[in-house]
Formats: sequence, structure tokens, C-alpha cells
Amino acid sequence: MISTALARELREAGLAWHPASGDRFQIDRPELDGDIFTVSDLTIEPHHYPTGTVLGFNGTTEWALDSVAVEDALWLPREDQLRDLLRGAFRRLDRTEDAYVVTAVIDGSERRYESVSAPEAYGLAVLALLDRVRV
Repeated sequence: MISTALARELREAGLAWHPASGDRFQIDRPELDGDIFTVSDLTIEPHHYPTGTVLGFNGTTEWALDSVAVEDALWLPREDQLRDLLRGAFRRLDRTEDAYVVTAVIDGSERRYESVSAPEAYGLAVLALLDRVRV
């Protein structure tokens, strides 16, 4: 799983989230830092309204929370989602002795993004791609 810090950087760089079953997220409030939720058709379901999307907490008795606006949630994309976001830029994932390295083509040249976890390495590559698009 990617770090909260990288998830925030991805959001700030413009990564849009369209909640779907299986997606993981945090509620972006200090008192809930560390609590990770999963969108599920059974318990946490996205509801789309003309005024915006909210995440409804269905049938959860331990929470006094009925819903949260998607803007108040921080998406924690999975490894497969991050790889899909790279699309044709992705070249390969390698494992070194102490890190994972994602190689992607950005601005016509192969670049390497290294981290202790594969999802974090993918996230760094996606962030570089988003930063390139914003320039």
C-alpha cells in the first residue's frame, strides 16, 4: 500500500478518484489518521448526486458517521491501479536486494522510480507522469 504522504501528493498533482468497490481510502482528518476503509457494495458505497459524490457507511453500528464527501477522503490506490494509470509509459518492475524499481518512459526517456514497496515505486512513477502533464 502507498503511504498517506504519497497519496496526498498524487491528489494534489491532480489524480482524480472515482470510487469503486474494492478501493481503499482514509478520511483525511487528523483524528482518523491511520484508519483505512474499503469501498464495498455492502458497507461503504459511493452515492453520486448532482452536488457531488459521498461515501455512505451502510449498516455500520460502530460509527456515528453516515457519509463523507469524496473530497474529504484520501484514495490509497492499489498496485494494479497505479500500474494501469501508467498505461503505455510502464516498462517493467524489478526487484533489487532491498528495493523495488519501476521503469517508465517519461518525456521520451526511461526513468527509474525506487522504493521499499512496489506500490510506492509505482506511485512515484505516476506522480512523475502527473507532474509532467501539469507543466
